[in-house]
Amino acid sequence: MGQQNLEAKTDVPASFSDVEKPPLPKKKNKFAFACATLASMTSILLGYDIGVMSGAAIFIQDDLHVSDTQIEILIGILNIYSLIGSGLAGRTSDAIGRRYTIVLAAVIFFVGAIVMGFAPNYAVLMVGRFIAGIGVGYALMVAPVYTAEVSPASSRGFLTSFPEVFINIGILLGYVSNYAFSHLPEHLSWRLMLGIGAIPSVFLAFGVLAMPESPRWLVMQGRLGDARKVLVKTSDTPEEAETRLSEIKDAAGIPEDCNDDVVTVSKKCHGEGVWKELLIHPTPSVRKVLICAIGIHFFQQSSGIDAVVLYSPRVFKKAGITNKSKLLGATVGVGFTKTLFILVATFWLDRVGRRPLLLSSVGGMIASLMVLGTGLTVVDRSAEGTVMWAVAACIASVLAYVAFFSIGLGPITWVYSSEIFPLRLRAQGASMGVAVNRVTSGVISMTFISLYKAITIGGSFYLFAGVATIAWVFFFTYLPETRGRTLEDMGSLFGKTSHENQNSKEDDQLGQVGQVQLVTANNGHT
Repeated sequence: MGQQNLEAKTDVPASFSDVEKPPLPKKKNKFAFACATLASMTSILLGYDIGVMSGAAIFIQDDLHVSDTQIEILIGILNIYSLIGSGLAGRTSDAIGRRYTIVLAAVIFFVGAIVMGFAPNYAVLMVGRFIAGIGVGYALMVAPVYTAEVSPASSRGFLTSFPEVFINIGILLGYVSNYAFSHLPEHLSWRLMLGIGAIPSVFLAFGVLAMPESPRWLVMQGRLGDARKVLVKTSDTPEEAETRLSEIKDAAGIPEDCNDDVVTVSKKCHGEGVWKELLIHPTPSVRKVLICAIGIHFFQQSSGIDAVVLYSPRVFKKAGITNKSKLLGATVGVGFTKTLFILVATFWLDRVGRRPLLLSSVGGMIASLMVLGTGLTVVDRSAEGTVMWAVAACIASVLAYVAFFSIGLGPITWVYSSEIFPLRLRAQGASMGVAVNRVTSGVISMTFISLYKAITIGGSFYLFAGVATIAWVFFFTYLPETRGRTLEDMGSLFGKTSHENQNSKEDDQLGQVGQVQLVTANNGHT
């Protein structure tokens, strides 16, 4: 891994479009791996909350004597609250950097977990959920963006899947916490389950401070020297680092032949005008990117993953398992399966590609949901006691469903939505995807009990199977393959023609004086 300092002037050709790009290295960059791991660990916060609340809700309902509707709201409202965090995270990460935004997320979640752990009643518990939700929203937006921006193209799928890996690890830890504290008195068990979630956030906040800042954010601030140092460490060769820097400078409107350590950039490079470019006057390619990002986030949640994960104890209870310890033990099996298969997916993303894994994943989810719906319907309508084959089918289909979700739709949602946006639009664009993800998750988790009471437990999973079928068609027809592409090369996948590329370059040249206060060789032409 090349780590020598690069001089301001290099032997790299001035135009990288005229030379063949170096082949993608097979060896994983250890420094990029470490950065991605630390950043993605913030996703443990969401995962732990999802996992622990599924079991804690049983004890909260018995201890505080709240209704099913209040439990639905308690479980799902964190997703709605997280909209505040994800909505603020785009501008925050553009203003103070990706790294300090991750620290901020950990601090906010720490406060929320403490409030929940000491909550004397339902109202205070909801206050804690509000605070923790904001922290989760920040973490969900910024971790995939940072990881995508620090990763080389050869291993971006592998590294950008890490947030989903740690969500699953967090879910498993939440399930284990449920099981470990389930034998304590009710008034103490759920408070320990929720409050202990503050511990990982402390380690995360300090660990993230050891990471470098995102090289793309550094370029947006005009700090080319600092960005070059980070790119040298996160690339496999000095040539690859210089190529990545050249592409980032081009995307940021900085002349390719500028090698100063610090330059002055316009306010436009700090995130101003982004919402107008995304929502009011988007180009055809930006519009397609936005539809792809919002679509994959919507279908990830609307296909029923939170109904299975958050309400797995209720699903197993409906299948015929009534003992609390056995219920929580079965949910540990769900968490273990989900975590195991997400680890498998991380090694396939850059080898197989996004589309094959995604389509296979959703196909398996459809089949699993159909079997689960059938099994639950048989158990629900049985008048002769427990139907063992149906119970076994329910348990097997739940495990199969989370396994198929984890090998494709789970990680690829975060990988895909963090890599397809142009540099200037990435933070706010990713925050829009997270917002859709959390709204959909909140709606599903806050209405699932009411839904299965209205159309039966089996009918609800048939409904999710129908949504997953629509998702498969959308993914097949609309999402291009992105494996091996650099972040700056995504425009060609979303309808940006070479003629449009040439026009955009000419527009950049015409705006150089207003964007970058530098004298360039192109000024005579402009």
